[in-house]
Amino acid sequence: MRHYREIYRTDQLPVLQNRMFSSEQEALACPKGDIHLVQDMRTGLIFNSAFDPSLIDYGPDYQNEQACSSIFRGHLEEVAAIIYRHLHGKTLIEVGCGKGYFLEHLSGLGFDVRGFDPTYEGENPRISKRFFTPDLNLCADAIVLRHVLEHIQDPVDFLSMICKANGGRGKIYIEVPCFDWISEHRAWFDVFYEHVNYFRLLDFQNMFGEILEMGHVFGGQYLYVVAELASLRSPEWREEDCPALPHDFLGGIGSCAEKLKVLGKNHSAIWGGASKGVIFSLFMQRAGARIDLVIDINPAKQGKFIAGSGLRVCSPEEGTRMLESGATVFVMNSNYLEEIKALTRNNFNYQEIDCGNI
Repeated sequence: MRHYREIYRTDQLPVLQNRMFSSEQEALACPKGDIHLVQDMRTGLIFNSAFDPSLIDYGPDYQNEQACSSIFRGHLEEVAAIIYRHLHGKTLIEVGCGKGYFLEHLSGLGFDVRGFDPTYEGENPRISKRFFTPDLNLCADAIVLRHVLEHIQDPVDFLSMICKANGGRGKIYIEVPCFDWISEHRAWFDVFYEHVNYFRLLDFQNMFGEILEMGHVFGGQYLYVVAELASLRSPEWREEDCPALPHDFLGGIGSCAEKLKVLGKNHSAIWGGASKGVIFSLFMQRAGARIDLVIDINPAKQGKFIAGSGLRVCSPEEGTRMLESGATVFVMNSNYLEEIKALTRNNFNYQEIDCGNI
């Protein structure tokens, strides 16, 4: 461990925060793992040194589709514009295409695109329900890698495999959560077991010798890079590169828990039964604060139970019927605030947990 510098530690989080369960008991008994975030003093990369890949088992109960939201679809439009700007008229391979929404959006823009994802559930013949590997002997002008690299134990080796599988050529679009945003917003609810790696723009500058464009999207929560695959290199740590989380990184746990306790007998609700909501609910339970309702717009989550806390997910219609006018709703992602207000006719008191105002 002498090559590692510890940044953050927390224990017993669900290993798959987007896996849904058919009962409260199953959700409470979900597999859990520890998080020991460290920086590798050889590469500068930040990752969970306690990660055990044998605990990860993606399957049909894994539900991470965000395109049910018009706000998220707007984000995908922004991403598609970046890809179009650099790759118009090029052939694409989307590695880890999930349920296929973004791939089909790119197809609608005229791209010749194929996708690979073992969790795909549809019937699009352009999507293979398997991993993308060199033995497929398939190449494209560019690779699309959205929210995949944070799940991979050795990201540089994985990118090397992608480069080899694509004939050592082409461009790549990468999009991942931004560690700097997590740090600045004290977003303790954005640290997941499933995410092995936590990236900064600096990491990709160290990884690629030729970058065409890079920046932030989705209100700064995600970062992206468009680079030449052939310029991939092993990153090297710089002496001045020593990221640290703020001393009050976990301060929001206590303030959110106290707010929930003050609500007393009134129903307490969170909006967002995905990753952030899973971690938020679990930490609130551990702090002795009660959450009654979890509301989510994704039909695949509704009626199911979330990992760790065992709370049931309601549809917006069901959840708002159970809430009194003026009740407090904790919004898990402020990007969706206006959409949530519109769906609920601005009938509640909304608390954004990622804005530091709780």
